[in-house]
Amino acid sequence: MPSSIFFDGWNGPLRIVVIGVLAYAALVLILRLTGKRTLSKLNAFDLVITVALGSTLSSAIIDKNTPLLDGLIAMGLLVLLQFVVTWTMVRRPSLLRLIRADPVLLMAGGELRPETLRRERITDDEVLQAIRDSGGRTLGDADAVFLQSDGSMAVIPREG
Repeated sequence: MPSSIFFDGWNGPLRIVVIGVLAYAALVLILRLTGKRTLSKLNAFDLVITVALGSTLSSAIIDKNTPLLDGLIAMGLLVLLQFVVTWTMVRRPSLLRLIRADPVLLMAGGELRPETLRRERITDDEVLQAIRDSGGRTLGDADAVFLQSDGSMAVIPREG
């Protein structure tokens, strides 16, 4: 086997360390300047931006054909686009529906909503798991279960 499969000199690892440190520092600076919303998981759009930032950071560090400046510009562009979209959503609530899904009621009063579960591709067991995760044991231990905009389930426990 050729030695280049396992080790092809110190240039590659040294580049990864230098670019990795610089790209990481730049990402931290970008995130501090743009605020907490940049890495929030309030909706699917936010999740996509977070994943895209990670992918862009990875490409800048690993891909020898991606100069550091190109990676930083790509990360900055993603953050800028997210800022523009979220800024617009706050000022034009009518555009919210394009970006964010509304929460959906999956269970109420101890009764599952089968049509809603099918439409949202959620199983009975997943609803029960959410109830157990919130401290309950059965459907009767929750007044309601919602599928949130970010894909998580919110359980409203039964009082009493």
